[in-house]
Amino acid sequence: MTAQQTAHVEHAEHARSAADGRTRDAVVRLLLERGPTTAATLADRLHLSGPGVRRHLDALCAEGSVATRDAPASGKRGRPARQFLLTSSGRARAGRGEHGSAELAVAALRRLGEAAGEEAVKAFARERALSMVGAHREHVEAGADRAERTQRLADALTAEGYAASSRGSADARVAGEQLCQHHCPVADVAAEFPQLCEAEAEVFAELLGTHVQRLATIARGDAACTTHVPAQRSDTQTGSTTAPAATTGGAPENQGRQVV
Repeated sequence: MTAQQTAHVEHAEHARSAADGRTRDAVVRLLLERGPTTAATLADRLHLSGPGVRRHLDALCAEGSVATRDAPASGKRGRPARQFLLTSSGRARAGRGEHGSAELAVAALRRLGEAAGEEAVKAFARERALSMVGAHREHVEAGADRAERTQRLADALTAEGYAASSRGSADARVAGEQLCQHHCPVADVAAEFPQLCEAEAEVFAELLGTHVQRLATIARGDAACTTHVPAQRSDTQTGSTTAPAATTGGAPENQGRQVV
């Protein structure tokens, strides 16, 4: 093989590798935005063939960026579909540059706790949560009903980098909406300082005007931060004027379980 032919082959291999990298980045971004997703859905959204998307998924699984699980039961016969979801490494790949900032933030919060105590950390967490949604408050609160306000809050969180979505509860026995944040830029920090998650939930409750319940968090190892927002009922049904509140961690049977 001549030097020119060798250079041509190397150029082609480099171009193919770069194209594969871009496609895999697109797969990671889509999983970040949508959460656990089947290969068929990924292929459809990315305009790839089934074998093509599986080749990229296999590579991402091999490098540790993507994992698999059975899809929630649909009531249909047959083997359940497989879903693909990002691991902590995959989320780090999607949010390049966040890890170094997380180390600095953890160090700063440790110092704040040592110097000013637990209440200072809580106050900081609340100020951060309020600033995160502050610019969107009027838009969220203008929603016609609770479901629309939840969707507007999801849109606001997406604008702030949290790749959020809202949909009806996956459990037919529990009416309401599930607010899912498929990415969390501060997950590494929240793993040590859950006050960040607790403050977010409290602010969500205030914005939506109702008690909310945190069912899962990325910081705790779940695939997404999931918050249950109960269905809206009339005042005559509720018969209560209790101020909204937030519960974190969920019921015992939900703790540590991904519910998206």
